[in-house]
Amino acid sequence: MKSTHLPSQSESLIAKGGNVKGKHLVILMFLAAAFSSAGCQEEKKAAAPPPPPEVQVADVMQKDVPVYQEWVASMDGIVNATILAQVQGYLIKQNYKEGDFVKKGALLFEIDPRPFQAAVDDARAGMAKQQAVLQTAQANLKRILPLAAANAVSQRDKDNAIGSVQSAEAQVLSAQAQVRKAELDLGFTKIASPIDGIAGAAKAQMGDLVGTPQARVLTTVSTVNPIKAYVPLSEREYLKAVERSQQGAKADAEKTAFDLILADGSTWPEKGTFSFADRQVEAQTGTIRVAILFPNPGNLLRPGQFAKVRALMKTEKGAILVPQRAVGELQGSYQVAVVEADNTVRIRGVTVGERVGNLWVIREGLKPGERVVAEGTQKVGNGVKVTPKPFTPKSEA
Repeated sequence: MKSTHLPSQSESLIAKGGNVKGKHLVILMFLAAAFSSAGCQEEKKAAAPPPPPEVQVADVMQKDVPVYQEWVASMDGIVNATILAQVQGYLIKQNYKEGDFVKKGALLFEIDPRPFQAAVDDARAGMAKQQAVLQTAQANLKRILPLAAANAVSQRDKDNAIGSVQSAEAQVLSAQAQVRKAELDLGFTKIASPIDGIAGAAKAQMGDLVGTPQARVLTTVSTVNPIKAYVPLSEREYLKAVERSQQGAKADAEKTAFDLILADGSTWPEKGTFSFADRQVEAQTGTIRVAILFPNPGNLLRPGQFAKVRALMKTEKGAILVPQRAVGELQGSYQVAVVEADNTVRIRGVTVGERVGNLWVIREGLKPGERVVAEGTQKVGNGVKVTPKPFTPKSEA
């Protein structure tokens, strides 16, 4: 009889354990395969090359451009009259409004005239006294002359009479001079403007003692139409202007029309003309002052203002132009990033000229029609492929 073997409890547990281990093994193998697949995909993604960087490119232009030059200028009156007290006295009246336009001869200040009127009266009295002395001497001489002719008086008496008349005449002249001086001093108590112009702030108040060495200046009157704009030229600019003048250049400094750009950015409607160059070069700055005259109707411009003076120096014919942002500087040399037909970048050295607005004149190194990187130059280098986009200049604030 065949015996039937029943699995014991321990064998059943081993069998169950074996199944559990098998299931765990399968799960582990599945997870390993999944991670391996993901890792391969990540490696494939990492190995993919990055897209070419996007840059903004601009075409190299060629056209005639005006070349301007600008300088910082300071305004000054064409005539600045310093109003002084010519006699010492107490200020009793101010007859003008500060900052107003005054005419030549307009009364500005008055000094107490009473002491000066008294001096005039005293001088006139002294002159009258000397005139009386002169008349007495003349009458005495008139009596002596006939007696001298008849030898009734000595020659000495005659000489003394003549000398007395001459001395009295000199005293009268001196007295007349004293009267004129006293009248002048009296006139100086009324202080008038010597020119047409803008009267400045008063530097003395009513009741002040003026005319002393410490307090002589009362105010300043400035003629400001036209007004001077002082421009500092470097020695090189000055010599170049002289050379152009000697060559009879059309843009000679004396024929150039100058523009005045005010502090708010507006351009003064009136054109300026060359007036004069100062006599010397300032040793500290190495510049020479040049005066430009601008018509100033309405007296809007005032001494002390700062502005920019701009002049058309020349017209650059057929200039090669690129945006200033496209030009980089490295240790005194200039270079641009040229984008070739296959969108590959080549770094090229160039020789630059004047700046015209937001453009730069290129003397050597570029040809019309080439493309240069104007925005994104930090992303490129020699041989780098790029994705070019049209350059859109940013508006300046």
